[in-house]
Amino acid sequence: MRDYAEGVAVLGMVGVATILSTGMTYGQAASADALVPLLRKGGYVLVIRHASSPREAPDKQTANADNVKLERQLDAAGRRGSTAMGKALRDLRIPVGEVLSSPTYRALETARLAQFPNAQSHAELGDGGQSMQSVTDAQGAWLRASATRLPKGTNTIIVTHMPNISRAFPEWGTVADGEIVIVGPDGQGAVRPAGRIKIEEWPRLR
Repeated sequence: MRDYAEGVAVLGMVGVATILSTGMTYGQAASADALVPLLRKGGYVLVIRHASSPREAPDKQTANADNVKLERQLDAAGRRGSTAMGKALRDLRIPVGEVLSSPTYRALETARLAQFPNAQSHAELGDGGQSMQSVTDAQGAWLRASATRLPKGTNTIIVTHMPNISRAFPEWGTVADGEIVIVGPDGQGAVRPAGRIKIEEWPRLR
């Protein structure tokens, strides 16, 4: 936790506007296929909006057996997409190191079905138990600092929610359910979005 706090402090000193300030447009970003060899080498952070989930929480009859708090959970498309995404990452031999997740059921379910290793939940990535009614500036700063902390030789995965992403990176615009924004080096000592991969694109990548 100390590393992340220090990361937020560093961002405050250098000015977050200078980091990841490039707007994400598909014309500037690499294609999904072009991103695969880069990800195999590691050094990127994959920021994921949890997979498809209905707005309504389930009742006892429709909740998953382990969803004891009756939180929102993934729908059939979200479950299929998460499973296929994780399989593709493994088949493509893309290394995964640290996995950070919102503590909400739908985010952890995304990570579990994708078989991301050792997902660690962090309250800063979550909804505060308020079903996304309020995301603080501090949460946005935490996510922004985490997404700019590039690993070496592997890739970090962050599973969170659209309001958190919007608070941290308003320049990204809308991120679809299950979509990944890939953050990496810009070649000039800073970091920038390298591209985006939608959840339905993973099975066709080679």
